[in-house]
Amino acid sequence: MNLLEAIALGLVQGFTEFFPVSSSGHLVLAEALLGVNPPGVSFEVMVHLATLFSVLTVYRRRVVQLLVGTLRGKAAELRYVGLLVLGTVPAALAGTALKESISQIFDLPVLAAGALIVTGFVVYSTRWLLRRATQADPGWGGAFAVGVAQAVALIPGISRSGITVTTALFLHTRREAAAEFSFLLSVPAILGASLLELPDLAGSSATVGVPQLAAAALSAFAAGLVAIVLFVRWLRTGSFHRFAYYCWGVAGAYLIYALVSGAA
Repeated sequence: MNLLEAIALGLVQGFTEFFPVSSSGHLVLAEALLGVNPPGVSFEVMVHLATLFSVLTVYRRRVVQLLVGTLRGKAAELRYVGLLVLGTVPAALAGTALKESISQIFDLPVLAAGALIVTGFVVYSTRWLLRRATQADPGWGGAFAVGVAQAVALIPGISRSGITVTTALFLHTRREAAAEFSFLLSVPAILGASLLELPDLAGSSATVGVPQLAAAALSAFAAGLVAIVLFVRWLRTGSFHRFAYYCWGVAGAYLIYALVSGAA
């Protein structure tokens, strides 16, 4: 892998991680269409951690407020951190218990394409859900529901950001508050996924050089920043549902290819 390829992959990871189009679904379809081999565990860990820092950078004031407020025992911050912890539980349990089963799904690109179609319908529903948004956070029951949605997003093709934000909106959470909860919820999710890769990282040989890893991480970080800002802006302006057309287009194109080529 050269520097340009590393940068390109980092950009793709950064954008698809936060746009409601499923980064894992794109990975599965790209491997099936192009015969692209995964760049290795070290690469995956680096770009995922880079996107984590994108979230921490955009929401740095909120993160500091939560940390300071929690240390000082402030009720509002303790409550919000509790909502994040509760929302993390379903995906943590599912990711740990079903790691092998989920990894097998990555060998089923048709399933990923079908899941991407589902993501399109989920995202398109925000066209109406935005009108119902009134609450400052999803609440305790809502936080658990968003957490379950995040666990469902372990399936390649189901967008984590798309399904969690849509679930929060369904529970009447305000637009920007829904996005904030979803992105802050991604911090332990991304960190946990990276930690689960550590055993594989320890036993793997280096397939990507340090310069390429650094270039990919920086491009993923930059793309993540842009993606989060645009995500919130489009959610605010009510144009978020248009991502559905992209999901349907990509999934439909692959399914047609699979039928014609006999890969289905």
